[in-house]
Amino acid sequence: MSETRALGNTLFSLTKPRVVVLLQITAMCAILSHDLIKLNTVDGNTLENMFIVFIGGYLTAGGANCINMWYDRDIDPIMNRTSKRPLSVGEISPRTALIYGIMISIIGTIWLVKMANQVAAFWALFSILFYVFIYTIWLKRSSTQNIVIGGIAGSTPPVIGWCAAEGDLEISISTFREFINSIFEIGGYMPWFMFLLIFLWTPPHFWALALYRSEEYEKVGVPMLPNVKGKKRTLVEMKIYAIILILLSITAPLSYHEIDSWNEINFNINNSLIILNTMSLSIWYGLTVWKIDVMEEYDENDRMPSASHSFFVSLSYLAFMFIALVLSSVGFEGSLISLMIIVILISRNTKSRK
Repeated sequence: MSETRALGNTLFSLTKPRVVVLLQITAMCAILSHDLIKLNTVDGNTLENMFIVFIGGYLTAGGANCINMWYDRDIDPIMNRTSKRPLSVGEISPRTALIYGIMISIIGTIWLVKMANQVAAFWALFSILFYVFIYTIWLKRSSTQNIVIGGIAGSTPPVIGWCAAEGDLEISISTFREFINSIFEIGGYMPWFMFLLIFLWTPPHFWALALYRSEEYEKVGVPMLPNVKGKKRTLVEMKIYAIILILLSITAPLSYHEIDSWNEINFNINNSLIILNTMSLSIWYGLTVWKIDVMEEYDENDRMPSASHSFFVSLSYLAFMFIALVLSSVGFEGSLISLMIIVILISRNTKSRK
């Protein structure tokens, strides 16, 4: 029993559970927003879809992580951050890890085809293939834009969740144009807004940490922007992404309407509240990026204080952006509650920094 339990723990840790669970939470938010916007309710079907997507999403994302660890088994033992992973310490053979990763990826994709729909399964499969072949095998060790482009794979969970909630979506392969339409026209802008939010958030979030922790990547030949282009150039690019996030926030009200009805949107009190909520959060986070000082001395924990602060604020920023999007799906009352939460969050954070 102890050996079986140990093997189970090892296989579980290969999936990077904390990361995968966070990804699935964004998918759950997409499902909630879908049903609140389109059905004005959350019921048993909502919970069923959340269960289906969580299982399928966990298996597919977890499988991709297993394959990632298998491929990176030559550099993971050298870096402190990854030196205790199962393959790094020899808890499992590379062959077993690879087979396990492929198996659960296939099972997760089939699960989504059978229990959700073809389009949800397509985006899950896309994220696996993109993460493994485009990010892990190609970009990670060859380009400073590895995090930027590779972030596409981590941005798909809301799309998967929305597709599952949308119902019987099917992929058309009669022509290339119909294929593209079938995978992108999924009944709303909200999942794509969430996709863009995660995609644009990833570079400044990760680079805040890389500003003072990228030496290990340099040691194993993985190009990180601060080491290759310098810290000042990295900060400039972080600021650009922060500005784009603020601009993206202005489009938030469009997420609550069908794309073909955008010309009918009136900027009423609720839409104004939605913009106020999302812009307030984006400006709050953007200011932490602007205040990063690449010349400051490291603290006793070997951190760059301003960059470390921005990194941790970025986590709260993404979480509360998704909370705000879901609450605003309820209507004016939800947007108002969201505003109150955001005011408390920002004021407490400001006081704690004084």
